[in-house]
Amino acid sequence: MTTPTDPTSADPGNFDAYFQSREDTLRWYREMLRIRRFEELAARSYTRGKISGFLHLYIGQEAIAVATKEVLQPADRVVSAYRTHGFALALGSDPRACMAELYGKATGLVAGVGGSMHFFDRAHQLWGGYAIVGNHSPVAAGHAFASKYLKDGGVTLCFLGDGALAIGPTHEGWTLAGLWKLPIVYVVENNRYSMGTPLSRSVPVDDITLKAPGYGMISDRFRVTSVAETAERLGAIVKRAREESKPALVELITYRFRGHSMSDPGKYRGKEEVEEWRRWDPLERTYRALHEHHGLSEDELEALDAEVVDEMEAAVEFAEESPVPEPEARFRNITIES
Repeated sequence: MTTPTDPTSADPGNFDAYFQSREDTLRWYREMLRIRRFEELAARSYTRGKISGFLHLYIGQEAIAVATKEVLQPADRVVSAYRTHGFALALGSDPRACMAELYGKATGLVAGVGGSMHFFDRAHQLWGGYAIVGNHSPVAAGHAFASKYLKDGGVTLCFLGDGALAIGPTHEGWTLAGLWKLPIVYVVENNRYSMGTPLSRSVPVDDITLKAPGYGMISDRFRVTSVAETAERLGAIVKRAREESKPALVELITYRFRGHSMSDPGKYRGKEEVEEWRRWDPLERTYRALHEHHGLSEDELEALDAEVVDEMEAAVEFAEESPVPEPEARFRNITIES
């Protein structure tokens, strides 16, 4: 089933969170909120000069990472591009280690030598954020091949931005996946812009999944408005990949509310466009479901928010107090030591 990509409908439509349990809805809201507040504090630290290099925020796309956690089994792997803080937090990474990595501190996820664009947490199924656009597509195919070879039942989920569609390695990975019938799901997070270039100027067709048959992949395409629907539809695709060892391409239509990176003011988008997309923001829609349907008061929701902010401010404090890596740290973990 395909959901229209036009966000300008007068009514966002029925919201499936109203039909979910209070417990699930509250859990999903909390996890999305943790990512949102982490990213906001990271942005503040960046403007204060505490974080250097690039910083790509996941604000607006949180439901995708939270839904991904819902569908994973222990042998599964997540391979992501460089907008990856949300995946780390959703999959269970310690926010203190995440923030310390942004700060370039020794207590970070990869000891402070990776930074924002190279998160990695194997213990929580995150097999890397990759800075070079599209180059992780064949890497992910390799992970899927390993699962098929070892028969461990694992599925690899590879997340790409729409800007990776014209990159050669993307097609190489997709071709290998189709040829070898790998248990892999390529997920394009279509946030409508490749840096500052709108999709209409970089891709000749609006529906990215039209490419899927050429690589022997099945597909699905829909707008992300909640964790519930995203987990259900993504889960069905992952289940098929697991049981039949067949690759798939999923296009998730989403939106980022900040610029491409902290250096991007996002002036190529009008205020009206951003505000229209905010009506579809899964975080805000889940807030309304909790308040209007599940009976949580504004005071209760504000208390939850304050609790999450305290957690993330503690992560900032931890990062600021952590030591910087030794100069030799840059040479570690490059080769296997005998």
